[in-house]
Amino acid sequence: MEKKQFQAESKRLLEMMINSIYTQKEIFLRELISNASDAIDKIYYKALTDENLVFDKDNYFIKVVADKENRTLTIRDTGIGMTKEELENHLGVIAKSGSLAFKTENEAKDGHNIIGQFGVGFYSAFMVADVVTVISKALGSDTAYKWESTGADGYTIEPAEKDAVGTDIILKIKENTEEESYDEFLEQYRLKSIIKKYSDFIRYPIKMDVTGRRPKEGSDNEFEDYVEEQRINSMVPIWRKNKSELTDADYENFYQEKHYGFDKPLKHIHISADGAVVYQAILFIPENIPFDYYSKEYEKGLELYANGVLIMNKCADLLPDYFSFVKGMVDSESLSLNISREMLQHDRQLKLIAKNIASKIKNQLQTMQKNEREKYEQFFKSFGRQLKFGIYSDFGTNKDMLQDLLLFYSSKEKKFVTLDEYVSRMPEEQKYIYYATGESIERIDKLPQTELVAEKGYEILYFTEDIDEFAIKMIQSYKEKEFKSVASGDLGIEMDDSQNNADAVNEENKELFAYMAEQLAGKVKSVKASKRLRSHPVCLSAEGEVTIEMEKILNAMPNNPNVKAEKVLEINVQHEVFQSLKDAFEKDKEKLNLYTALLYNQALLIEGLPLQDPVAFTNDVCKIMV
Repeated sequence: MEKKQFQAESKRLLEMMINSIYTQKEIFLRELISNASDAIDKIYYKALTDENLVFDKDNYFIKVVADKENRTLTIRDTGIGMTKEELENHLGVIAKSGSLAFKTENEAKDGHNIIGQFGVGFYSAFMVADVVTVISKALGSDTAYKWESTGADGYTIEPAEKDAVGTDIILKIKENTEEESYDEFLEQYRLKSIIKKYSDFIRYPIKMDVTGRRPKEGSDNEFEDYVEEQRINSMVPIWRKNKSELTDADYENFYQEKHYGFDKPLKHIHISADGAVVYQAILFIPENIPFDYYSKEYEKGLELYANGVLIMNKCADLLPDYFSFVKGMVDSESLSLNISREMLQHDRQLKLIAKNIASKIKNQLQTMQKNEREKYEQFFKSFGRQLKFGIYSDFGTNKDMLQDLLLFYSSKEKKFVTLDEYVSRMPEEQKYIYYATGESIERIDKLPQTELVAEKGYEILYFTEDIDEFAIKMIQSYKEKEFKSVASGDLGIEMDDSQNNADAVNEENKELFAYMAEQLAGKVKSVKASKRLRSHPVCLSAEGEVTIEMEKILNAMPNNPNVKAEKVLEINVQHEVFQSLKDAFEKDKEKLNLYTALLYNQALLIEGLPLQDPVAFTNDVCKIMV
């Protein structure tokens, strides 16, 4: 009998499991029972599409058998079973989803369930077992096979005897050590408590032979032991229970049991709808963003049941993309059991459920925003970007749904605020909602373009993500107030006499500014006296729809569309540098050319734009030093 080797990644993970210092070793039983339940679900699903297969729920169960004498623990299921090839593919090769890379990246994170993170539940058996034996007979197969492994050194597969379809997982429980007691995993009371703790909502009976004590027949004071097969789990799905019966811990256990995430959910939403469509749902808003959330591997969707029967593991049609981070399940009495995946996509009932679910999610988020602001900000840090993408996509179709959920850092409040909070504080004379863009709050704080708006006492929203400005362009206005970049050509602010003087200065010095614009031909549209600058000598502003920040973002994309904003170089005429420009224009054009190039490059650096010729810039700086 040939011994086969595990794939390299599988071997490394198995070594981690075997030498695990993970404190909750009891988790292995939850994982194996969950796998057994999935195996029965697969027969359930197959029966929906196979006319020759009749599913009688009474014939399906999971049984846990402890044998103290031989030190074995067996988890038996009547599920779909595995062929020889499936045993090799499922147990000889670890999950194909970059799981080991994820584990490596997150190795330092303590307190999380490392098993549930990347779906390798079966391997958790090696935390408590020296030998793991799997005997399985697949549905439709005449032959059973035995897979056996003592750990990282490999495994064997050979034909075996098994009467019924299904799988037996037999664990040879480890001997006790000074540090660890493994006897507990052979004790009835301990196994029962683990099953109740983690697997109470499994939809199939989890059975055990339980030893009881009763009076001996015909005797008043003698007792005898007896063994009785009992169902350990309640089998009542959590979503069918009354909300008043359930605690936060119940919902958290369900979240873990279903492997929705390795974190704790921030919020749960329990829906029982009896209107045009009848359904129950439990939805979760996760705490942390999944590691693969913005990758092609991430699959959105909710589990979909019809009358308690699993139809789809991931029904994407139940969630809009902008709420794709939501986890959970839906069980509807209105959907037909024999419904096909193609029909589901066009099912009117499904669309009604999806619309209702989106509304419930928004309401929950708004409630959290209002009553648990710190928790909402934690959520927004993880998933705010997705909400902004939701506004930007589909040409702004979803802006009314999402705009009240947005948060932006406020120059005045020094914290994150909503658009509604911003507008409610606006002075009567303020025409626009002002915003500034940059890589960070600290960077925006120093932007010259903010000076005039800040001097007027107007609040500025800080846009630090590349999607921010694109999303706001889709919203266009909020409560009849348009958005305005502090770097836009016209700020819509009433000017005092000194500020209005800029127009006169432009007229007086039009030849100077025209000359400078000529030196910067192809780089800026014009050069002019600034109305917005106070202490800084120079800045760039933009005219037209494309802002400078948009130019940076678009040109950083792989296809590089080479989009250019219509830039204007603004000079602070109150700054001493302006007199130097005027003197040079009168007496020394070569010096003016040098000053013009320096000021333009300074403005680029302030904006975080690349210098076209860094060497020329450093040479120019040296010229003014000698």
